[in-house]
Amino acid sequence: MNNNCTGQGNPAGILPEKIILASASPRRRELLWQIGLAFQVMPGEGEERAKSSHPSEMAAELSRAKAEEVFQKLSGKERQGCLVIGADTVVSCKGRIMGKPAGRQQAEEMLTLLQGGTHQVYTGVTLVYQREGKEPEQTVFCEKTDVTMYPMSREEIRAYVDTGEPMDKAGAYGIQGKCAAFIKEISGDYNNVVGLPVGRLYQEIKKISQGLWGQGQQQGDGEP
Repeated sequence: MNNNCTGQGNPAGILPEKIILASASPRRRELLWQIGLAFQVMPGEGEERAKSSHPSEMAAELSRAKAEEVFQKLSGKERQGCLVIGADTVVSCKGRIMGKPAGRQQAEEMLTLLQGGTHQVYTGVTLVYQREGKEPEQTVFCEKTDVTMYPMSREEIRAYVDTGEPMDKAGAYGIQGKCAAFIKEISGDYNNVVGLPVGRLYQEIKKISQGLWGQGQQQGDGEP
């Protein structure tokens, strides 16, 4: 397990003292840094397979698998006061669901389908945590963002794929990277397209903290 990615811990009673990101994505790490969370990185190692064929359900299912895998690796002591975050992003366009491209040809095919039109980006997020003396619990949600792209010529698609940027991204593009030149507009959370809807995530973490760690601390503070 990696060390905390930020220098300071999360404030006790407000947020979980320990947060684990079950993802190797540098973009998700950057987004958590951006909102000031202290966390550790512990990527899942399982193969990404989903039974559902609906994009929102698929993203949620894959995020759940990642979070559960990492949570199960923790000892009973490590689980106390800990929150595991799993996330997965998929792109949907004209009935086709896209993950990361398997190679250059597939990346070009994805971009050819996406360019000049509107598609949807779904990020599923699962939070796994455990109350003292209780079974593990989960909060699962999915955010959707509509993205409209300008037309891209065949030469522009090939040149973009040549940069290598599309190869580790769902839908074969990075909205925060060079592909920003071809983004016409979005409807929804921009960070959701990057890979993690941190606004919604932070609100969900606060709800959990108030009901678990925060509540426990407030009750303890009131005792004589």
